[in-house]
Amino acid sequence: MSRIQNNIQAKVLMDALPHIQHYSDKIVVVKYGGNAMTNEELKHDVMSDIVLLTLVGIKVVLVHGGGPEINDMLNRVGIESKFIGGLRYTDAETVEIVKMVLSGKVNKELVALLAQNKGNALGLCGIDGQMLMAEKMEGDVDLGFVGDIVKVNKKPIIDALDDGYIPVIATVACDEKGSTYNVNADTAAARIAAELGAENLVLMTDIAGLLRDKDNPETLIPSVNVSEVSFLKRQGIISGGMIPKIDCCVEAVRRGVKKTCIIDGRVPHSILIELLSNEGIGTQFV
Repeated sequence: MSRIQNNIQAKVLMDALPHIQHYSDKIVVVKYGGNAMTNEELKHDVMSDIVLLTLVGIKVVLVHGGGPEINDMLNRVGIESKFIGGLRYTDAETVEIVKMVLSGKVNKELVALLAQNKGNALGLCGIDGQMLMAEKMEGDVDLGFVGDIVKVNKKPIIDALDDGYIPVIATVACDEKGSTYNVNADTAAARIAAELGAENLVLMTDIAGLLRDKDNPETLIPSVNVSEVSFLKRQGIISGGMIPKIDCCVEAVRRGVKKTCIIDGRVPHSILIELLSNEGIGTQFV
């Protein structure tokens, strides 16, 4: 290795050091989904990055969805996937499949992949220890067993972190009567991050972040104060599918999370770039 390459590597490590010190022993919640979850190479990168973060003293909580896997299983059993306003219509049969796919297949695959990367992970779902309590989402249209989170019990997560595990959380919830609800993974991650007093909430998506021109990735807005969000909505800069994601970011910050970030999960090692570099990679909300 040349002297120039050695100097470059040393500079990268030195630049990362203040960020490692800042996040040491603090909680970072990562919402994992999108293309980074279906591309096997990217999935391996994400898991190895999370293990690395834990090794330098950062407490990572991984919250995941699994829309493509749910769609695949519904297709196999002959049930049509229906979406209303971006949310999955979830009847009694569908909610059982959602619970099986998220809490079983997807969750345990992620735990196993973290273990392959020498990570110590524990698979959980929102029903465990009544971690996510929900009630039926009310609105103009009946979405079936889609829930609004009304309470987060952080004890199972804290216990896992204190015992040295990476909690891997599937976003299904229950109510007081034991009924199961499908809850939005972004919303669940935001509520969990707030309850834990997380230093950062990172939402992995399939876009670069918030763009002034949605067709031009060069127009990335690197930082947004939550007080600016309403204005950006009126301008049409925040629109469509970005609205619920950014609303989750705003809610998390207002509930006490220091900052939230929307990053492009298609970029290899995007979590490391966002957390351990001066420039970051996506849009942060503070």
